[in-house]
Amino acid sequence: MAKNTNIRISLPAVCFVWQIAMIILFGVFIRYDEESDTHWIEHRRKKNISTNLENDFYYRYPSFQDVHVMIFVGFGFLMTFLKRYSFGGVGFNFLIAAFGIQWALLMQGWFHHLDENDWKIKIGVENLINADFCVASCLIAYGACLGKVSPVQLMVLTLFGVTLFAVEEYIILELLHAKDAGGSMVIHTFGAYYGLTISWVLYRPLLSQSRHLQGSVYHSDVFAMIGTLFLWMYWPSFNSAIADHGDGQHRAVINTYLALASSVLTTFAISSISQNNGKLDMVHIQNATLAGGVAMGTASEFMITPYGSLIVGFCSGIVSTFGYLFLTPFMEKTLKIQDSCGIHNLHAMPGVIGGIVGAITAASASRSKLINTFDFKDAVANRTVNIQGGYQAAGLFVAIAFGLVGGALVGGILKLPIWGDPADANCFDDDVYWEVPEDEDENFLSRHQNMNHARGIPDL
Repeated sequence: MAKNTNIRISLPAVCFVWQIAMIILFGVFIRYDEESDTHWIEHRRKKNISTNLENDFYYRYPSFQDVHVMIFVGFGFLMTFLKRYSFGGVGFNFLIAAFGIQWALLMQGWFHHLDENDWKIKIGVENLINADFCVASCLIAYGACLGKVSPVQLMVLTLFGVTLFAVEEYIILELLHAKDAGGSMVIHTFGAYYGLTISWVLYRPLLSQSRHLQGSVYHSDVFAMIGTLFLWMYWPSFNSAIADHGDGQHRAVINTYLALASSVLTTFAISSISQNNGKLDMVHIQNATLAGGVAMGTASEFMITPYGSLIVGFCSGIVSTFGYLFLTPFMEKTLKIQDSCGIHNLHAMPGVIGGIVGAITAASASRSKLINTFDFKDAVANRTVNIQGGYQAAGLFVAIAFGLVGGALVGGILKLPIWGDPADANCFDDDVYWEVPEDEDENFLSRHQNMNHARGIPDL
């Protein structure tokens, strides 16, 4: 059951009010860009574009499809590992992603795509990809709070998360002119520390009352592994989706592909070594195998070399697996951070590794090789690679700061007793917010007991 309070904000009210607000704001601000508008033919003539295949849709849509699947299927099913919270894992992921992409199109549009001539936001397929990226940071934050918050709290978390993301993204990418194609800093580091700080503020000292529901069962781990495989397969698209056309995008796919493969072997090795009987832990395989994709995000389009990508995946797999073994219990016991999904190990630490790798790679590169990648022109035309490395490092600190400070503020708001969050004894249980059908074995036991009662046989 949810906590009893005199005032409680309901989910239907939030959903209806928010969707009406979106309809109004989209009507005022959102328009098609020149490549999705009916004036595309005129735009083609003006720019001397020879064929419709030059439309950005044909370059970006395959990547958009992959990223979209990651957001709704990959993240959603990865959160179904809990034995009694599969509906909440995949269902609330669906809710806040659909909620967040609308707000993200507006927030990112106001910062990046506002046309000063008519004060409208012009959107195309790349905007849809960036909106999915923005929502990904909120889904990462959800992972720290999985099973412990209400759907209304998740929508508030997403509302402020998207807003903070748009601001820190603008600072890192536009003001600092740092590069972060796959979002190691902007998405993963920010989202992880945002969620971890919220979880710290919402610490539940009596969460042990629902300890029996915090584990997994065989079929829930299989469903979660489906999410892992979708994420693993499509992560090269995630890291390359908004990279520069041509060699940068091509390089991002190769680097991510190799880093992911390397982190899988490392995770399997460390997981087996860490167990006395040499068996594998499914928690490690579901999560730490993805660490290479997270860590390769910032440097994905850099000239890190193929063997460098393997090293990044190797190191991030080790760090992530050891995080699940040692840091997660330490953080809960000592730091009072209850991290449901272990996002500190999958997103925070590999995200920081990615930011550091990006800074080092930028600082050690030759300017001639990366002049196109970093767009050294206009205000940053005279920037050297050493200075660029410093700005890359500054971007990492900005992401961490926004996550920590923003998480503390939003956590304080979510702590108010008006959101209908579950009681300690009812955390990690779908029955609080969902109509849950009875299990077949429970139905069988109930029918068996009824038959015994009818025959006068007492229960054992």
